[in-house]
Amino acid sequence: MNAPASSPLFSAIEMAPRDPILGITEAFNADQNPAKVNLGVGVYYDDNGKVPLLECVKQAEAILMEKFAPRTYLPIEGLAAYDKAVQELVFGADSAVVKEKRALTAQAIGGTGALKLGADFLQRFAPGSQVWISDPSWENHRALFESAGFTVNSYPYYDANTRGVNFDGMLAALQAMPAGSIVLLHACCHNPTGADLTDAQWTQVIAVVSQRGLIPFLDMAYQGFGDGIEADGQVVRRFAAAGGALFVSNS
Repeated sequence: MNAPASSPLFSAIEMAPRDPILGITEAFNADQNPAKVNLGVGVYYDDNGKVPLLECVKQAEAILMEKFAPRTYLPIEGLAAYDKAVQELVFGADSAVVKEKRALTAQAIGGTGALKLGADFLQRFAPGSQVWISDPSWENHRALFESAGFTVNSYPYYDANTRGVNFDGMLAALQAMPAGSIVLLHACCHNPTGADLTDAQWTQVIAVVSQRGLIPFLDMAYQGFGDGIEADGQVVRRFAAAGGALFVSNS
């Protein structure tokens, strides 16, 4: 679709505010300081400040080039082999959820796309619910769920004085949430604080979520960057073992 920029439709449109994260990258690129370090975007850099091409990516691209397979449309839920591998990565290959085919996986455009897909699904099938995100959280969490039509609230999470989790405040907030509330939790490597719950604290959270009839939505964007692939995936697996509805976005 093409339309002249001078048309009435476009003349009334104002420039959107800069993205709070990518805007930092723009400022970083414009900075002339040779000692600058970009900590704004969750991208892996080597010691030279460059984004490396991982060896596994090189090999995967080489395999794809050798196959000369047709690039046709994927099924709506994505590539079946990929979905299966993701399920086993997230829940564990021996998980009852996977073996009993109680998990449904849909390939999305990255972790943000997965969150958007989940938010739209929940708005359609649980439209009266409210969403709760940690204070602070990745700011796009709020934007994604608000754009889906939800009211987004915050629950206490970070204690600046201790530089850790305000667990008492968090637990009290969970216990006070109405049944059917959607609570967004960071499965590992909390963004932006880096403060994660202990195993014992997760046990209490899982129990309260189950008892209160809350809908957990686990965002796991950094599996493997905390304590390793298996350890970082344990929270999702524990929620799955507890039963009940569960949403997971991972990338």
